[in-house]
Order: sequence, then C-alpha cells, then structure tokens
Amino acid sequence: MLKEISKKQVLDRIRFENPWWVNGKIEEDYQQMPRRLYFDLFKPLVYERDIRRAVVLMGPRRVGKTVMLYHMVQDMMESGIDPMKIIFITIENPIYNNMSLEQLFSYAKEASGKNDTSDWYIIFDEIQYCRNWEVHLKSLVDSYRKDKFIVSGSAAAALKFASTESGAGRFTDFLLPPLTFNEYIALKGLDRLIKTIDIEWNGKVKAFYSTNYLEELNKHFIDYINFGGYPEVIFSEKIQANPGRYIRQDIVDKVLLRDLPSLYGISDTRELNSLFTTIAYNSGNEFSLETLSRQSQVPKNTLKKYIEYLEAAYLIKQVKRIDQSGKRFKRDNFFKIYLTNPSLRSALFSPLTATDEMMGSMVETAIFAQWMHKDWFTPWYARWNNGEVDMVGLGDTLKPIWALEIKWTDRYFDKPNELKSLIKFCYENKLQNPIITSISKEGKIDYEGINCQFIPSSSYAYTVGKNTLDMKTNR
Repeated sequence: MLKEISKKQVLDRIRFENPWWVNGKIEEDYQQMPRRLYFDLFKPLVYERDIRRAVVLMGPRRVGKTVMLYHMVQDMMESGIDPMKIIFITIENPIYNNMSLEQLFSYAKEASGKNDTSDWYIIFDEIQYCRNWEVHLKSLVDSYRKDKFIVSGSAAAALKFASTESGAGRFTDFLLPPLTFNEYIALKGLDRLIKTIDIEWNGKVKAFYSTNYLEELNKHFIDYINFGGYPEVIFSEKIQANPGRYIRQDIVDKVLLRDLPSLYGISDTRELNSLFTTIAYNSGNEFSLETLSRQSQVPKNTLKKYIEYLEAAYLIKQVKRIDQSGKRFKRDNFFKIYLTNPSLRSALFSPLTATDEMMGSMVETAIFAQWMHKDWFTPWYARWNNGEVDMVGLGDTLKPIWALEIKWTDRYFDKPNELKSLIKFCYENKLQNPIITSISKEGKIDYEGINCQFIPSSSYAYTVGKNTLDMKTNR
C-alpha cells in the first residue's frame, strides 16, 4: 500500500515554519536583510481590520515578497501581537499537497495549541500552488470574520486575474515590483549621494533630485542596470560574478518553462523562450508583429498571446505610439517593448559597461522601468516619418503635456539644434519645458524659445522612482 503523509508530519512542518511560536523571533537571516521602501505601503493593508479583506501580495520572482512577509511578522510582534497568533505556511511545500487552505488553517491552529481563539494573522506564501486558491480564500474571508488573511504569489498574471474575477470586494491587491533605482540607493545606504533641486517642469516648479557625486552615482546606476532589480543580487558579489546562472535559472527559466506554461497551457516553451530572448536583446526598440515574428521565428497568430503572457508575468511592458501631433493611431501596428527590469538583459547575455553600444537602450529601459511603477499612469512614445520622441505624457484630454528625450551622451547640451524631432514635437504641441537626459550635463538651455532642461540619466531615474513612491504613500 502507498503511504500517506500523516497529520503529525503536517503539524510538525507547520511548527518548523513558525519558529516565533517558540522564541518570539524570525530567523536571523531575515532580520539582517534591510526592508524595502515598499514595506511602509504594504504594512497598513495588513493591519486594516475595519474592512474585511484578504491582502494579495503579488509580483515577479525574487523581488523580495517572502522577505517582506517575514519582515511583516517581525513588525507584528514588535507591535504587541501574540507570536502564537501569527501563522506562516509555504504552500509550495509538497507536504501540503492537495490540502485546502481551510484544512491548513485548522491544522496550524491545532499545532499552535490555541485552537479555540480568533484574531489570527494567517500568511499563505506561494498561493498559486493551491488549486482554485481564490475560491478557498474568499470562503475563508467570509467564514472567519475576525481573522486576517495575507497571501503571496509569483505568478502575477494568474493571481491578478483570479483576484479580480473571484475576489471582488474580498481581496486587496498589492504589486511588489523590481527595485527602483531610489530603492537600490536606499538599500545600499547611499542617500548621502542625493540632493534636492528645483526644476520648472510642465509649467510648475517641481522637486527633482541631483548629486554632487555624479561619477559615483553613475557607477551605481550602471550596477543597477546590470544587477539592480533584485534585492539579493545587489548585496552578493558571488551572484554578480555569474548573474546568468542565478537570474536565468531561478527567475527567467522558472517563469518561462514552469509558471506560464502550467497556467496558460503553453505547449511550445522553446517558442516562448525565443521570443523573450529576442525582446530582451532589443529592449527599447520599436517592433511590429511582422518583424518580431520574423526575428523570433514565432508565428504571428501565437505572438500576440505570448506578448500578453510575458506582460502579465511582469517581464515586459508594451508602450504604444502616437504621431507628431500627439494623436493615437487607429491600428497599433507598431509598438515598443521594454523589459520591466533592465538586469534581466545582463543575465541573459552579459553585463554592460558605460561605453557599450547597447548602453543607450538599457538606460532608456531603466528609465521606463521607473515609470512602470506608476500603476495609474502609462507613458507613450511619438514616432513619425522622420522623427521620434522617446517618452510623452498625455493629459486627461489625451493631448501631450510633457516630453522626454533619453540620451546617454552629453553632446546635445552643446548642440541642442540636433534635437530636431524633440523641438518640432514641442512646437507642434505647445510644450515649453522638455527634459533631456545626459551622462553628466545638468542645466537649462534656451533654444528657439524652448527651455530644454538637461539632467543626468542617473539623477532622473532616481527622481522618477522616488516621486512615484512618495505619490503612492500620499494617495
């Protein structure tokens, strides 16, 4: 006869996963890891008791979701919550195979010895490994009104879909993205490099961030582009020495070969891998379905589906095109695609140096990656027969309200007349204060009535990430 996992084994495993029941502490490794800046946004959702909702923490692999959950456990205990009332269960563990969330909750209460009480905090990590998790979770929220449920998962696409479809009014979603450049600076303890400056932008004076140590900031910006999307990588020289092995095997391959195929029934993972590799190498380029199909050898009818999957998995982001008058095209034949995390490229191919010919595209990718954290705003790009502007913001009336040109060179500071496309776009759309990024030049140049504001790319990337986090905090 086949042996089954005993109840005692399950209870022992649950006790092992909750060491604070014994010593009142999370593991030393997690205590030593710095908290992500997003932690302060996540925490109030966990403590919210007036509205009866589960919290769904989602995001791509290795961005620090599990670490954030352990930091949350530590914060709860520091806030005076009884450690015995905090349950942590990793659904991915095979010992819990085919067990419902309610059964796991029941076993956990029994394992703790406080079976007959309420006001629990229950954390289910890697929830996507529970079949029909959203149905189970909704039932728990409805049945156990005095308990708080927090779940996390890496399959952001499926989680988001299931949460929206089945958890209406019962779930609160929280997306943890890859590190922003300002989080990288904060986690590395480099805030001393940053200073505040005022810049006239979009008709108003706005706070931007700059530095008196540009050479050092640029060095960290290049490290961020190569390794900076993942908290673990920025502190490990061993991983940085071989990012391909860590990031490719642990992140890219698991998503492309396991998560997406199992969730969406993708049969040909070679096609998916070929498409993603093509996109990663050409991040920031304009694509059409025709050219992408030709380069990746993936049929056009399959391409659209794959792009949707990769975007839902938070690996890539499509950016749509407008013309020189700021008008949208009726058919989206052309579009740009960016990696949501520039360090994915160095893992797939090789780390870049400051003078590498691909650096310009990856600086553009890194800056777009900062904007992608604004879940309430989508940037566009402008392209017409003989011109292009890298990034455009559209207002409520869908008219351009600002323009940005992303450069990894200082030449345009001395030769603003060469910014022909940007100047033309500004005239056409009555824009006065475009921003142009550079390697090291900062300052305002008046060219034919247009106030061109130059700011180093590293400073600009920091500014967007910092301002986005501040706006989320104040919303």
